[in-house]
Amino acid sequence: MKIGFIGCGNMGGAMMQGILDSGKCRPQEMMASDALTVAREKRQKELGIMVTPDNKETAAFADLLFLAVKPQYYQEVIREIRETVNSAQILVTIAPGKTLEWLEKEFAKPLKIVRAMPNTPAMVKEGMMALCPNQQVTEEELQKVREICSGFSRTEIVGENLMDVVTAVSGSSPAYVFLFIEAMADAAVAGGMARSQAYKFAAQAVLGSAKMVLDTGKHPGELKDMVCSPAGTTIEAVRVLEEKGFRSAVFEAMEACMEKSRSM
Repeated sequence: MKIGFIGCGNMGGAMMQGILDSGKCRPQEMMASDALTVAREKRQKELGIMVTPDNKETAAFADLLFLAVKPQYYQEVIREIRETVNSAQILVTIAPGKTLEWLEKEFAKPLKIVRAMPNTPAMVKEGMMALCPNQQVTEEELQKVREICSGFSRTEIVGENLMDVVTAVSGSSPAYVFLFIEAMADAAVAGGMARSQAYKFAAQAVLGSAKMVLDTGKHPGELKDMVCSPAGTTIEAVRVLEEKGFRSAVFEAMEACMEKSRSM
């Protein structure tokens, strides 16, 4: 299968790398386009793929075409490639707020479209990605997309009504986690630990805790209680987090993220 990417930024680059590393596509079977020469040259040098400044060339090449540009450029790119794409191809979009209805209207012809929402941990092949196909996509084609994307991410099929929720809970959430790690590391530095060491302790604690949730299947509250000994240090820290509105702040941040996604 020939794979094309319109957009060579961080997200597109992470997806390309994961697909190639998994062996699901060879460099000569992948083409990417980008308006920026430096972005194209970087991907060509790193990955050995074909690159071009012409989005229509990429669209004509690909059996599976990823639109990996920022949401504000979608309309421009779609108008550019609209006459080139055809009903035999599968298009995967990664822009928040751009619904299947909007995409179908912009392309103005029946096409196989899968809305997707990846996240930046795809850069280390630990991404989480939601997929939502339109009615033109068969079950077999959807499974093929999942197989291709498994090189950089876990995938889940969701209803389109949940895509804005996905943006908040996984698409944008790495930023919340990075902020949390940074805050913990800052406090460790204030306690006398070297910054490089503080980042390792904080990041590994988050990584290990997330793995416990996924691997044990236990409720996060149960896992939290396992750490909180009676009259101990952890329950005292939890008390302060609750007093300062930690859960409420996360809840409100995600609500704001969902609302922004809906309005894009």
